[in-house]
Amino acid sequence: MLLGSIEAGGTKFVCAVGDETYHVKQQIQYPTTTPEETLQKAIDFFKQFSDLQAISIASFGPIEIRRDAEMYGYITDTPKAGWSQTNFLGLLKAAFDLPIYWTTDVNGSAYGEYVLAAQTGHRLNALTYYTIGTGVGAGTVLGGTFVGTLGHPEVGHVRLKRHPDDLAFKGICPYHGDCLEGLVAGPTFEARTGREGQDIPLTDHVWDIMAYYVAQAALQTTLHIRPQRIVFGGGVVSEGFLRKVRHEFAALMNDYQDVGQLADYMTMPLAKNNGSATIGNFALAYREVKSEHQN
Repeated sequence: MLLGSIEAGGTKFVCAVGDETYHVKQQIQYPTTTPEETLQKAIDFFKQFSDLQAISIASFGPIEIRRDAEMYGYITDTPKAGWSQTNFLGLLKAAFDLPIYWTTDVNGSAYGEYVLAAQTGHRLNALTYYTIGTGVGAGTVLGGTFVGTLGHPEVGHVRLKRHPDDLAFKGICPYHGDCLEGLVAGPTFEARTGREGQDIPLTDHVWDIMAYYVAQAALQTTLHIRPQRIVFGGGVVSEGFLRKVRHEFAALMNDYQDVGQLADYMTMPLAKNNGSATIGNFALAYREVKSEHQN
């Protein structure tokens, strides 16, 4: 069975076709430019496959996920220039008479990690996935469904206690300044130091500051949702950075709740090369096909 995946990021799109075993058969990647140009490239890619059965879209946001909302399927008030009020799902539905699933990029990644965990013999009831890159977000799978009904969570915009060595930094979020995204997204490195994160060694104190903020977000998730695993992906995250996050998390938790071994609780993605959303999309597209057959 041939299934389609669109991982729609603010920087790049990744379109792929694969099967119900989550094996990628063909994939393309290209920059996110205008909605018209970017979405047409996705349509042209999938038009090659006459036996495509379903597509799943995991998109940057904010997006409208309520099926009964007038703007269901739209990217709404996004800071990505030129993309506000884009009828993403509508354009794809006009091009393909197929089941199409619509969710956030982090939900797609969370679902990918959820199904991969099951494949490795660790069937989880609750998993949260954070991406820390150009932006910051998180998605949670709880009992096979996503958290969020009034809308999708916007975890990147939670407020945090400031690190005492970082009080002069105002943050970069255009809405909130020093929310989680405003303090730890990739562009904060250059805003703080004038250097890109890839050029800053892990021994630099800025990474300790970042770890302090990410650990707070993980603590909030732990105490509120109590997932069995928190996965961290995105361009900012590495195993070395995650060790710092675990250290800060342990200090903040102070043995209040037991989450087991931190190396098993807070992990890098199982999917290679930040491919969690593609795998999640294949699984969600397959779920749509099965749902259609049952109805």
